Amino acid sequence: MQQKIRIKDIAAQTGVSIGTVDRVLHNRGHVSPDVRARVLKVMEEMGYEPNIMARSLANNKKAYRIAVILPDYRIDPYWEQPKEGAEWAAEAVSHYGAKTEFYFFPLFEPKSYLEILKNVLATAPDGVLIAPLFHDESLWLIEETTRLGIPKVMINTQIEGTDALSYIGQDSYQSGVLAGRLLNFGLNDGDHAMVLNLDREVPGAPHLQAKQQGFKDFFDSRADKIIGIHTAVFENFDNPALMKAWANEQLLAQPRLKGFFVTNSRAYKLVEALDERIAGEIKIVGFDLIEPNLRLLESNKIRFLINQNAWRQGYLGIHSLARHLILRKEIPPQQYLPLDIIVRENASYYLNNAVDAPFPIF
Repeated sequence: MQQKIRIKDIAAQTGVSIGTVDRVLHNRGHVSPDVRARVLKVMEEMGYEPNIMARSLANNKKAYRIAVILPDYRIDPYWEQPKEGAEWAAEAVSHYGAKTEFYFFPLFEPKSYLEILKNVLATAPDGVLIAPLFHDESLWLIEETTRLGIPKVMINTQIEGTDALSYIGQDSYQSGVLAGRLLNFGLNDGDHAMVLNLDREVPGAPHLQAKQQGFKDFFDSRADKIIGIHTAVFENFDNPALMKAWANEQLLAQPRLKGFFVTNSRAYKLVEALDERIAGEIKIVGFDLIEPNLRLLESNKIRFLINQNAWRQGYLGIHSLARHLILRKEIPPQQYLPLDIIVRENASYYLNNAVDAPFPIF
C-alpha cells in the first residue's frame, strides 16, 4: 500500500517550510509565484491529496447526503447484491463526511416508484444513485435533478442521452452477443433458440432491445449453422401453473426449440416450469449469482450464468458519487463491468470473492 503523502513530505522535497506549503495549499499569505509553482508541481508529482475529512471539519461543512433508490430486495433476491455493495461503500465514505440513505420501491409499481422519487428530491440530497427500471419515471427524475443541480449515477439499466454523471453496469448489447456464443456450443444446425424476458413493464426498454439485438447479430454472423431465433416476454412468471403451461406451449409449437437466453436473474423460474425429463436437455443461459440459479447450475440444468457484478455496481455507484462530491474528481461517463462466465466448476470462486472491496474509496 502506498504511504500517505504528508505536508512535511512536500516541504522536504521542495526545500521550503511546512508553513509555506500550508499557505500554498490553503491559498493564503504571501508566497512568491515561483515558489508556489514549485510546490504545486511537487504536490502533483507525489500524488498528494489533502485530508478531506479534516478540511471539511475545519470549514464546518455539512455532510454530503447521497440517496440510494433501488428495487425492494425482499421482492427480488437479485437486488440484495447491489444494496450490500452500496452499504459497504457507504460505510467507507462516512468517514469523509458523506451520509448515505436508502430508499426501496416496489419492483412492479411505477406509480409508487415515482412517489418515492418525489419524496427523495424533497429532502434535497447532494447526489442520487438510481436503478432506472421505469423509463418515463426515471426521465422525470433525471430532468428534475438536472434542474436542481444534483449529480446522479445509474446502475443496472442505462438511459442514454442524459447528463447522468455515470452509468455502471453491463454492456447490454455485448451480453446478448455473449449469451448467443454460449448457447451456440449446445445447438445444432436447424435448432431454435429463444430470448426470454421474465419481467413486466418492458415495452421499449432499450437495454432489453440491445440484448436481443446482440443475441440475434451473433447468430446472423454464423456461417456454419442456421438457428431460428424467437423472442418472448412472459409476465406471469410468479405463477408456477401458468409458467409451466406457457413453457410447454412453446416447446410444442417449436419442437426444435433447444435453447433459452433468459435476460435477467429469473432463469430458475423457467427451469422449474420444465418437465423433469427434459429440463436437462434444454440449454439455458441466464444471469446472476443468486441461490436458486446457482443450485440449478450445480445440477447442470442451467448451463451458463453471466455475472453482472451487481455487488460492484452498488459499490462503485457510491464510490463514484463520493469521489465527485468530496474530491471533485471527474468520473467516467460509462463504467462497463466485466461479463464473467460462470459454470459450476468456477462458481465457488466468484462467491468467495464477492464481498472483497474491489477498489479503495480514495
